[in-house]
Amino acid sequence: MKRFENQVAVITGAANGIGKACAQRFAQEGAFVACLDVTDELNQAIAEEVRSLGAGAIALHCDVTDPESIKTAIDTVMEKWGRVDILVASAGIYTGSPLVEVSLNQWSRLIDINLTGVFLTNQAVAPIMMKQRSGSIINISSMAGKTSWPASAEYSASKSGVIGLTRSVAMELAPYGATVNAVCPGNTLTDMVRGVAGKVGAMDGMTGEEWLQMRANDCPMKRLAEPWEMAGVCAFLASEDSRYLTGQAIEVDGGMVMS
Repeated sequence: MKRFENQVAVITGAANGIGKACAQRFAQEGAFVACLDVTDELNQAIAEEVRSLGAGAIALHCDVTDPESIKTAIDTVMEKWGRVDILVASAGIYTGSPLVEVSLNQWSRLIDINLTGVFLTNQAVAPIMMKQRSGSIINISSMAGKTSWPASAEYSASKSGVIGLTRSVAMELAPYGATVNAVCPGNTLTDMVRGVAGKVGAMDGMTGEEWLQMRANDCPMKRLAEPWEMAGVCAFLASEDSRYLTGQAIEVDGGMVMS
């Protein structure tokens, strides 16, 4: 069953990781997919892959820290398909450092991408969904939005902010029939997390692979997540099965925060 046939899904950070997995999943379920990213070559590749699945797709250069870049991308989507049914705000980075080493530029860049970028993309599609009186926004937060660890001040702050933003936007869009939720992944095997593993592992005298194995052992399910598992939750949140679910921050972490 193609749950999203004739619907339009906009995915930020579509070139890699969870964003890429979401682009694939929504395409498999019949949606037209707009792939937004700053990494043009990889973004074009995922759009081509989506088209090979039989779905319509476009790759659009989009810097989520730039309101004009976002406006141009959303205007292009509207010109092509005339609606936005789903937004997955997945663009994000990690730059964790010990607190005393975090420069203001490092803090500002991460907050600009991870939090302001989510705000700007939510803001851009909200009027469309209000006019349609339907739609689903899924913001990618993190388990770091609900818990913290050393050398992650800017990242944890940004992801906590995404949860607060999600709740506020959900309150504003609820009267219009649109839902807004956050997904809070645990450690997921993406290029970003592998980069984190190398950096944080080195602080603890471990290789990246050793750090990833340690994190897997810490998890009640004794493994790390795959990007497609996050995409499945995003698809549920965008589906008719979740029409009465809004303002939530759902941990998809194998029980990590719980434990």
